Amino acid sequence: MINVKNLFHSYNKDGKFAVKDVSFEVKEGEIFGFLGPSGAGKSTTQNILTGLLQLQQGEVSVVGYDVKTISNKMFNQIGMSFEQSNVYSKMTAKENLDFYRKLFDVETREPEELLELVGLGDKANIRAGEFSKGMKHRLTFARSMINNPRLWFLDEPTTGLDPAIASEIKDIIREENKKGVTIFLTTHNMHIADELCDRVAFIVDGEIKLIDSPRNLKLQYGNKLVEVEYIKEGETIKETLSTIQEEDIKQLQDIIGKYEVQTMHTKEATLEEIFIKVTGRGLE
Repeated sequence: MINVKNLFHSYNKDGKFAVKDVSFEVKEGEIFGFLGPSGAGKSTTQNILTGLLQLQQGEVSVVGYDVKTISNKMFNQIGMSFEQSNVYSKMTAKENLDFYRKLFDVETREPEELLELVGLGDKANIRAGEFSKGMKHRLTFARSMINNPRLWFLDEPTTGLDPAIASEIKDIIREENKKGVTIFLTTHNMHIADELCDRVAFIVDGEIKLIDSPRNLKLQYGNKLVEVEYIKEGETIKETLSTIQEEDIKQLQDIIGKYEVQTMHTKEATLEEIFIKVTGRGLE
């Protein structure tokens, strides 16, 4: 669905690159996370993929179309939900979607259906200018689905949403993916990436550091530890032991054999901890 080879981009054309020799591919039907801190090159790459920035150097194809010669046929097949909402304030929610659907040459979804889906069904006839930031974000999210995109670009899709609504948005993403929609998720939120993504790319200072599945990254970079609580001489003892160091393995076997174990579970590193370990950078 997406093929990128040796992508470079400089805003001032002064030899300083916002994106440096970036190469990756996104397979049909997967959720691909593009992860990094602010200023890492996420938005620059995404804007080139969606035609908002002109390709300077490299090869990029999106849903089979070369972005050097973008056509309306490509836009018919992609959807884009921006982090910063850009709805028309003087139009109602329904009017916003009615206007946008006319831009496409393909069958579109009904505005009422989409507004209901994102929890704005009772706000259809209210001007978007009266919406809160979170409501505008949901309207932008709904709008990105109106043309039934094969490839769906999501930029920080849960930003500014309360936990309950964010959970609903994640459920919608999962359901659309089950229908075969390929998703390119741009975020610095490692929790949503861990929950949703089949594979992730870590990008820092315009360069991709690695690409892999969250599971593989945890197995490769995560600490192989087990936390065990047990009763010893009437006291509850809690220990964290390695599952690969012989001394700790023997100690764990002794605990299981001699004492009453109350709880025992493995401990894995978070995606955020792995990102910091791999890149040496935080996410802010």
